[in-house]
Amino acid sequence: MNLNIFSILTVAFYFASCAPALRQRAFTGSHLRILPLSPRTYVHLSNLETETFGRVSCNGLVYIDRHEALILDCPVNDTAARELIRWIEEDTRSRITGVVINHFHNDCLGTLDLFHEKGIESWANETTLLLARKTGVPENKIPRNAFNQSLSLQNGKGRVINAFFGEGHTRDNIVSYIPGERVLFGGCLVKALQASKGYLGDADTAAWSGTVSKVKAAYSEVRYVVPGHGDYGDRSLLDYTMSLFQQ
Repeated sequence: MNLNIFSILTVAFYFASCAPALRQRAFTGSHLRILPLSPRTYVHLSNLETETFGRVSCNGLVYIDRHEALILDCPVNDTAARELIRWIEEDTRSRITGVVINHFHNDCLGTLDLFHEKGIESWANETTLLLARKTGVPENKIPRNAFNQSLSLQNGKGRVINAFFGEGHTRDNIVSYIPGERVLFGGCLVKALQASKGYLGDADTAAWSGTVSKVKAAYSEVRYVVPGHGDYGDRSLLDYTMSLFQQ
C-alpha cells in the first residue's frame, strides 16, 4: 500500500473512532426550544403558566454522547415533552437512556409519565419520591429509581454525576454535573443572575447559601452553569445565588 494512502486511512480511522459530537443546531417547536451549550449538551426550554409569577421559562438539559441521550428534568407540558422525544430520536438519531429529576416540583417531573410510557428509566433522590407521593403526584409521574446521596450514570462514553449537597429550594434538590463537558445543571437550587428568590414555599433559606457553597467547592472546574429558570452562565451564578441567600 502507498504510504501516503496508508497515513490518510489511519488518520481517518482515528477521527472516526473518536466519535465527535453531533453537528449542533438550535430547534424551535410549538412549545419547546433547544439551545446548544457545550459540544454534547443542549438546554431545553418550555414555559410554565403560574398564578403568582405568570409565564415562567423552565430549563432542562440533554446530554448526548455516541447517540445515547440522558435528559435532566422533563419539559413542563405534554406537547413540549413529545417534541423533545421526537427531536432526540429523529433529528439526532439517538436513544434516550433515561431521565434524572432534580426535585419533586411539577416543573421537573410533570411529564415524566410520557417517558415511562416509552419504557424509559428515571432516577431521583430518594427524598424526591417520598415528597412526590406525600404531595399527591400520580404514581406514573414518580421516578422509578431512587438514590441516597449520589449516583453516577454512564451515557455513551461519558458520565453524569448526580448528587445531593443539602437543602435549599427544596429538601430534595440535587445537582447534576457532566465532567467531560464541564457543565453543571443546578436546577432550581441555582438562580440566574439578577433573578429574584422565587417560590419559597418548600425552601430552607437558611441552608441555601451553604448548600451552593458545597456545590461550588465540589465542581471548581465547571465552565457552564444552568439554573432551573432564566439564562445559563458560568460560576458567577453560584456566587450570585450564595449572596442572594446569605444570612
